[in-house]
Amino acid sequence: MLIFPFIWLAIAIDVVEVAVAKLGFSPGFALLLFAAVILGSTINIPLYERISKVSVISDFTDLWMARFWGIPLHRIEQKTIVALNVGGGLIPTLLALYEFTRSNPWLILAVSAVVTIVSYYSAQIVPGIGIQMNALVAPLTAAMASLLLTSGYGAAPIAFAGGVLGTLIGADLLHLREIERMTPGVLSIGGAGVFDGIALCGLFALLLT
Repeated sequence: MLIFPFIWLAIAIDVVEVAVAKLGFSPGFALLLFAAVILGSTINIPLYERISKVSVISDFTDLWMARFWGIPLHRIEQKTIVALNVGGGLIPTLLALYEFTRSNPWLILAVSAVVTIVSYYSAQIVPGIGIQMNALVAPLTAAMASLLLTSGYGAAPIAFAGGVLGTLIGADLLHLREIERMTPGVLSIGGAGVFDGIALCGLFALLLT
């Protein structure tokens, strides 16, 4: 039990090295990237703030008075701060954008579009929690779309970039308005850090190709 965390860390580093090697980076860069994602998962960059008013129902009497007599319910302000997590959102997105300079940008856009559509309809909004989606849906879609479009040649970077951007847009950004109304407090895009859907999609997409 004591050495299990170290075993897990060693396996995670090996997996990241294998995945990042498909992007053309060295094992040293993979280790640096892994550390940056873990440390960055503790940092959220605020993007904007949204304040909305919601009705408060204290008991059944208030609900009855509002429904049958038209008396407005008491309303309180609900504040939501939308932020971007460095480890789970910013770093994978920057790497995905960097691939536009190294791979075919049109193929990346095509894979991103496919993953965006699949992620949008696969994601489920859970009040008080955020967005939940099967961890393998987006990376499988990205890997299959990339392999079909490239016939297997140079598929990994395209699958990575398309998977990351498609998940970011389809699962997070397109559902942002709905989550803002349901989840008061800090809403962090990529907030689960290395375990977030955006980062995991990129990692799994690389491993699957």
